[in-house]
Amino acid sequence: MTKYQLLSTNYFFPMKIIESPEEMQRFSRGARRSGKRLGFVPTMGALHEGHLSLVRMARRQSDCVAASIFVNPRQFGPNEDLAKYPRTFERDCQLLEAEKVDVLFAPKVEAMYPPAATTIVEVQELSERLDGRSRPGHFRGVTTVVSKLFNIVQPDLAFFGQKDAAQVAIIRRMVRDLNFDLQIVVGAIVRESDGLAMSSRNAYLDPQQRKQALVLNRALMRVHFMVDKGERDAQKLIEAAKQVIAEERGAKLDYLEIVDPDTLEPVVDLSKRALVAVAAWIGTTRLIDNLLLGASS
Repeated sequence: MTKYQLLSTNYFFPMKIIESPEEMQRFSRGARRSGKRLGFVPTMGALHEGHLSLVRMARRQSDCVAASIFVNPRQFGPNEDLAKYPRTFERDCQLLEAEKVDVLFAPKVEAMYPPAATTIVEVQELSERLDGRSRPGHFRGVTTVVSKLFNIVQPDLAFFGQKDAAQVAIIRRMVRDLNFDLQIVVGAIVRESDGLAMSSRNAYLDPQQRKQALVLNRALMRVHFMVDKGERDAQKLIEAAKQVIAEERGAKLDYLEIVDPDTLEPVVDLSKRALVAVAAWIGTTRLIDNLLLGASS
């Protein structure tokens, strides 16, 4: 693969694009031999400002920046949106090149999951909480592919978004338990001007659903307001937030919980740092959002 990648639009990218895991490993070894600090931003493509904010963090904290685009089939359930998940590879490449990403790892499914591959990576217990309860096997698919990406890209720093708070907690535990030699860096949620958390799945929403989706942020803001007024009882806060969701007829609540941000276990009161996490269906689109509260939020 040459340094310049030609796409069907005849647009040339100075960003190196690699499909082979072996070639990506060679690139990473070369960067390390040169004394470069390698930052890595894993994505499933359909990039938005949230992803790009992580790329900019990586650029500030690293000498060399790698990103990946891989729609991981193993984190989608049988009735989920794998087939229709947005794929905008050429546009994504242009966005990454504009942010001066050095290398994009874009493997095929068969390269990541060779025939007869049976190895999985699973963080037990944590993977069954929040989204893991609603989407059995989802986090097993996430940790399996992320562990493979870490082994292939060999980054010093890996950047993830706070919007996927449960994923962040699980990956941090995996990194600790398996002694990955890297640091996890978490970027803040990036929102639209009206408060909607940016998500690749927002593209599924029609104009009416787009307005209905704001209820997730309104529920979180109700909790934030009550906490500011002194409320610390988690159950009262949950009930108030659920009432906000119930008032939006276009939303169907999946879960709304207040948990420890590291263990994802429910908390009774907010005397310490806590994560308010919500997931809801807007039409056929499942959206998530969250809010960190406490001294380190």
